[in-house]
Amino acid sequence: MMLRIILIVSIFITLSGCSDAAPVPVSECAKVVAHAKKVLGDKAPNTIDMTKQCKEASDEARGCVLTADKAMKILNCDM
Repeated sequence: MMLRIILIVSIFITLSGCSDAAPVPVSECAKVVAHAKKVLGDKAPNTIDMTKQCKEASDEARGCVLTADKAMKILNCDM
């Protein structure tokens, strides 16, 4: 449970290493959330929370998540 909380907080607070990601519009949140859930597996937050956070994030942060292929890379995104 604590790991899950840490992952959620880290996903939405930190930003580093993703400045090269192409911006992704808020209309693509379903795609971003599906990708994040795939990468995070059973450690992913629920879809409702992830969708809300995606809609509040910047286009760059959504792009960062969409290009991440490992959980640690998602942690570097400012979601």
